[in-house]
Amino acid sequence: MKVYEGITFDDVLIVPKISNVLSRKETDTSTNLTDKIKLSIPIISANMDTVTESAMAITMARLGGVGVIHRFNTIEEQVNEVKKVKRKQGVIISDPYTVSPEDTLSKVKELAAEKGVTGFPVVIGSKLVGIITKRDYILEGDMTKKVKELMTKDPVVADENITINKAKSILKKNKIEKLLLVDKEGRLKGMITAKDISINEADGGISKDKKGRLIVGAAIGIVGDYKERADKLVEAEADFIVVDVANGYLTKVADVVKYLKKNYGIEVIAGNVATKEGAINLARAGADAVKVGIGPGGACLTRSVAGVGYPQLSAIMECSVAGIRIIADGGITKSADLAKAIAGGADAVMIGSLLSGTDESPGKIVAKENKNYKIYRGMASISAYADKVMKQNELLDIEGYTPEGTEMLVEYKGSAIKIINNLVNGLKSAMTYVNAKNLNEFRKNVEFVRLTESGKKESKYV
Repeated sequence: MKVYEGITFDDVLIVPKISNVLSRKETDTSTNLTDKIKLSIPIISANMDTVTESAMAITMARLGGVGVIHRFNTIEEQVNEVKKVKRKQGVIISDPYTVSPEDTLSKVKELAAEKGVTGFPVVIGSKLVGIITKRDYILEGDMTKKVKELMTKDPVVADENITINKAKSILKKNKIEKLLLVDKEGRLKGMITAKDISINEADGGISKDKKGRLIVGAAIGIVGDYKERADKLVEAEADFIVVDVANGYLTKVADVVKYLKKNYGIEVIAGNVATKEGAINLARAGADAVKVGIGPGGACLTRSVAGVGYPQLSAIMECSVAGIRIIADGGITKSADLAKAIAGGADAVMIGSLLSGTDESPGKIVAKENKNYKIYRGMASISAYADKVMKQNELLDIEGYTPEGTEMLVEYKGSAIKIINNLVNGLKSAMTYVNAKNLNEFRKNVEFVRLTESGKKESKYV
């Protein structure tokens, strides 16, 4: 029997070196999530139902990272969250939400609230007949009025193959915010908004696809509706699929990766594993990246329930030599952990607990003893399991279910933006200490020093 020794983040420090990198501004934190997907910051929000839905994913992409929409919902709900992200920002909206001339104002407002947009092309079949925007109905109190009574008829349109520069010119000349794109028969083919052009051009660090839309991932499982779910998520134009399983060593995980790579032209991330053997197995199945981490998460009980796991920094270092991109999933509690995870070989990290309790995380704020909180739970907790099976019409078996996750109240933290910025700035500081201008140099230049118990105390780790 072999007994290994493993280390995690608080067991080491990064050794400083002579450096020509004078400030954080000289550092570049961009990374490849997969060979085809590049991020400006190496941070992903976790596919957990108390962490990532569309609001979090939008914020993450705008900051240069990415979010993964969780699978503990119906297929329709998950697809709708993906679509909200893809529609939130993009130079060309290829499939805009539409209404009919006979729809009531009540239906328009319901659709606006559900989809998070305020303007809709008006169509009969696929033929464009008008547009209705918030300024058309904001002062109207009669909810029974029909769209045809309120809409702008004969809206400004352009050919579906218009260039962005030409679109900007038309928007400016006509003093409009939305330009509708049609084919030669007058059928609606898309929409361009002035706001999206402005946002798209303002910051090159935003995570965008080829159409200028925000990048977003989505998770699936390996049993039940996973094939149908994958089909609908690909149709909704999710940028990558995460095969989300606590035990990435199951042969079914590799089988699902093979299925996805064979049937869809989409990037696939799979996990979780914690050893080189596990990472290689998923790489051979066709995974474009693997998630590394068994048990380090703040709401994970796998190690105490099953006695299975691997100290997270050692797991990252071992998996990083498997010849596949690595996402360190779990255990990141501060910016120093992010820096050590990247230094240890991770291409990016996935974060859950740090982003829970924020404005962007799902769930309502609850008050307790004069403080505000939000619920955070592991996806293997009893409550998450119960919610999932009820939403997906599966058989509920509480007595036969052994949870490997817990739930807790986390204090309300405000916006996730400040948290992400603090993490990135800590990583950039670490880079200046080891003469690294980019993450490849950082990994190459870093050396770790092992801490004694006194060293941990001196470092404020205990």
